[in-house]
Amino acid sequence: MDNMHGYFGDLYLKRHCMGSRATRLAKPTIAKMTTEGECAKHAKIQRVDSFLTRLHVKARGEIYPRTQMKRFQVEDKYVKWDVDYPEYDPVVYTSEGVLKGPVWADPDLLTTTAEMKWNALDGKVSRASHMGSYNLGNDNLPRNPIGRTGVKGRGCLGRWGPNHAADPIVTRWLRDVDNKKVKGEDGKDILQFVAVQRSDNKQWAIPGGMVDPGEVITQTLKREFGEEAMNSLEMSEKEKENLEKAISNIFQHGDEVYRGYVDDPRNTDNSWMETVAINFHDESGTGVSQIKLHAGDDAVGVKWMDLTSKLEIYASHIDFLQEVARKRGASW
Repeated sequence: MDNMHGYFGDLYLKRHCMGSRATRLAKPTIAKMTTEGECAKHAKIQRVDSFLTRLHVKARGEIYPRTQMKRFQVEDKYVKWDVDYPEYDPVVYTSEGVLKGPVWADPDLLTTTAEMKWNALDGKVSRASHMGSYNLGNDNLPRNPIGRTGVKGRGCLGRWGPNHAADPIVTRWLRDVDNKKVKGEDGKDILQFVAVQRSDNKQWAIPGGMVDPGEVITQTLKREFGEEAMNSLEMSEKEKENLEKAISNIFQHGDEVYRGYVDDPRNTDNSWMETVAINFHDESGTGVSQIKLHAGDDAVGVKWMDLTSKLEIYASHIDFLQEVARKRGASW
């Protein structure tokens, strides 16, 4: 088993041994086992491939986002790069906006040559993956660590290889008019999280964004939350100062929920999204919960949303929220 499979085997083990949503979907036989050792053995050997495939569904959607272009369709059995697939003929696509060469985009390696430090820090740009080392194809371009997507190039992503993002999951308890916590059907307290509605596809999502070159993750988390959920871009300097104080109080302490590959519909064979998702919880409901939400930047809506397994939400965000519910002992 290579390093990538080992990584996902461990992640798979953590989720399936606790009876997660993925367990119910896959219906693995490991649910009958009683020891963690047995569970680990079976999860790593028998179930890793199915989990990797489940993590790579939206990245193989029929139509590439913001276009009418159809991907070359890749069946589950052909996702992995080490599976021989001589008929594979991915569509070559990089958006015009990316090809214009904005500051956040790399040179077009399909038409020019440039020195890139793969799997490392390249100047201020991190080309290292949270997943471990990724391989290069015969064209000397990074290969998506999960597998084929049906599209070659960068799509609408700026970087070759991993495109790093950060997702702040800000939560509070749902309370009634008497300020008592509200319980769900399972008898557990209900959590709420700040959700924003994306302007590109109108889907609800966690208010995250891209990590700027040389930027510390915590800076990204605070900046993106302020811009998307509080519309800090249109605030006066005094309002920004007050917002900064309020956000800083809750953002001092967070619990990392996930670090790795994101099943994003923008992913291609050579460019993919990765994120670090961190939960910031307002236990008393007297902190950031009291700040008025106002959609800004590339969000068209924002609200406190009940955290539930029935949510239909962008990319892999449902898995992040499930982990938050588990950590907080909340209703799911």
